[in-house]
Amino acid sequence: MNEKHKKQSRKTGRPRKTDPANIRYTISLNEEEHARFLALFDKSGMQVKAHFIMSCIFDKTIKTVKIDKGTVDYYMRLTSFHTQFRSVGVNYNQIVKLLYRNFSEKKAAAFLYKLEKQTLEMVQLFQKVVKLTEEFEENYLKKQGEK
Repeated sequence: MNEKHKKQSRKTGRPRKTDPANIRYTISLNEEEHARFLALFDKSGMQVKAHFIMSCIFDKTIKTVKIDKGTVDYYMRLTSFHTQFRSVGVNYNQIVKLLYRNFSEKKAAAFLYKLEKQTLEMVQLFQKVVKLTEEFEENYLKKQGEK
């Protein structure tokens, strides 16, 4: 009867690992060491502390992510500015078509002269933005990459 019972019993649950990790080590940290450990763990971007510790022990690369909110904000605003600049270009083309379609050539040329002056001011502004962005990258982003 025991033989029949053994054959009828089914194995349930998760399949066993071929090489289970069942050896454990413990360490004790004081408050300062613990705070330092947590700071390194947060910078690594890993989700599991055990994986972080294993990567530290076996000299695997530790990924450190530092997010500078000022840089992110600057690039978000720069992207927004670029989007607005592109939409101005689209509107510019539409205005030129409408001027030549609805006005005489002389009147359209007068309006285009005013539009051209405004465009030159916008180009100068955009050149300043490009220069500021280059300075920003040179002064802040390259320094962070060297650290």
